[in-house]
Amino acid sequence: MIKKGSISNYVLIAQDDLNTLGFSTGGLDGIFGTNTKEAVIKYQSSRGLRSDGIVGCNTWSSLQEDVVGTGKTATTIDK
Repeated sequence: MIKKGSISNYVLIAQDDLNTLGFSTGGLDGIFGTNTKEAVIKYQSSRGLRSDGIVGCNTWSSLQEDVVGTGKTATTIDK
């Protein structure tokens, strides 16, 4: 589970996924701040998930499924 205040590579992956899907986190820094939380809430709301701003199992699975096949974008991590 990642939430506001989390700092990790998982946050970076979630930020990349959200940005790729059109939910701006304000950048890729691996820090789960206010912009990332707002992007998570918007994403969750758009997918009928519980909109709590926390990336738990359901949100993580949904993000990973949605981002597959989107191709490289300007925010895609490529390393």
